[in-house]
Amino acid sequence: MLGRLNHVAIVVPDLKAATAVYRDTLGASVTAPQALPEHGVTVVFIDTGNTKVELLEPLGEASPVAAFLEKNPSGGMHHVCYEVDDILAARDRLKAAGARVLGDGSPKTGAHGKPVLFLHPKDFCGTLVELEQA
Repeated sequence: MLGRLNHVAIVVPDLKAATAVYRDTLGASVTAPQALPEHGVTVVFIDTGNTKVELLEPLGEASPVAAFLEKNPSGGMHHVCYEVDDILAARDRLKAAGARVLGDGSPKTGAHGKPVLFLHPKDFCGTLVELEQA
């Protein structure tokens, strides 16, 4: 069921500054910022060749990552995203196995324009897991 690692997401307090660190200090190729109102974040992707790093900044006070920044003011790793061939089949299999899908269980459109779901971190060794349709 589990496919390749799509990205590792890092919440940052200042997306412009974090982008500059990756671009200017590490020499990474970065995308333009993309606002995702449905998810309450603005994102930038860094291409590492075999996967991506996603930098997340809260988009508004109601952003789900705003609380993360309150607890971790300098930011930090937020989630890992894995690709799956069939997101609905993966969801159903995981739920049958007792895993908790966050939200109402319906996929939302993610930053890559593909369906995504999030799984409760307590069910996955303390790590928030995102599944993305491959």
